Amino acid sequence: MFSHIHPENYSRQLSDKEQQIKEMFAQFELPTFSIFESVPLNYRLRAEFRVWHDGDDLDYIMFNSETKEKYKVKSFPVASTLINEAMSTVIDFAKTNESLRRKLFQVDFLSTLSGELLVSMLYHKQLDDDWIEQANLLKAKLSTIAPTDIIGRARKQKVILDKDYVMETLTVDNKQYHYQQIENSFTQPNGVVNQHMLSWAKAATANRGGDLIELYCGNGNFSLALADNFERVLGTEISKTSVNSAQYNIDINNIENVDIVRMSSEEFTQAMNGERTFRRLQGFDLTSYQFDTVLVDPPRAGLDPDSVELARRFEMIIYISCNPETLKDNLAALTTTHSIEQFALFDQFPYTHHVETGVILKRK
Repeated sequence: MFSHIHPENYSRQLSDKEQQIKEMFAQFELPTFSIFESVPLNYRLRAEFRVWHDGDDLDYIMFNSETKEKYKVKSFPVASTLINEAMSTVIDFAKTNESLRRKLFQVDFLSTLSGELLVSMLYHKQLDDDWIEQANLLKAKLSTIAPTDIIGRARKQKVILDKDYVMETLTVDNKQYHYQQIENSFTQPNGVVNQHMLSWAKAATANRGGDLIELYCGNGNFSLALADNFERVLGTEISKTSVNSAQYNIDINNIENVDIVRMSSEEFTQAMNGERTFRRLQGFDLTSYQFDTVLVDPPRAGLDPDSVELARRFEMIIYISCNPETLKDNLAALTTTHSIEQFALFDQFPYTHHVETGVILKRK
């Protein structure tokens, strides 16, 4: 099932993506755009596998996206070497352990460039003290590979042996940033390409000054790396888990000019328009900010019409997109007031049709 995943195919598939983007965005007369390659193998820091039971035997399985047929997975060439090393250890240990094996239906892995691992084991049963004891034995075995934590999940139950996150270290222009990444919350899956994205955005805003507003800031991925280029940064994020991680990351990186508020982009637009007041904004005087720059990193649905109108108020727009179709629609509106200054392709997901892009727009 992984016959298409070969390093010798990588340059060709990346060229295909480049041509696809040129054709899709031809109406905008894009400037010569930058292309940021992935490493061709072991680039993915997250992986999820269903578990198939055959008597006392266990296997990881995945499903063919076209035929929906299941197939066994012994290794996963796009996943990090750390995940590949841990896969066999987890499944082999669980096969011979009734407490860990019974009614296990999924295993999720989260790894980091800095060498940490988090394993989540999902069950159709409640987890008891015996499961905890056996999971600790598995944790000890995995910890010979890398610092590891294990989480057990069942209906209305979450068992954490030690902690439910890993700590990632990303290097951006020779400066290190530390990020807490919590299980079951969004993080960029391709760490090397994420570093390229941060470096690109940082270079594009060098000596920018003024204040930055970031919508969909997540755990502060961009907020922290760009803080050096602005007087103040205000990030908004709707996920409580991600907001808590962002606050934690601000503290451990000793960054003093970044604040995070838990709001959706729609709510922040209403606040900026004076249409609603929010208790979550108490202590924030929006009129005191000199917002010249906005960074948006929306979900696949792109920006809603009100958020597009909000973005058009700013001199500079940094748009990070995971969906070229919705980006194209949003650019049709944004380019009535702004011109495209820079365009970049980030190959987060080699050997797939997925394309991540970055656009810098400035007011005409």
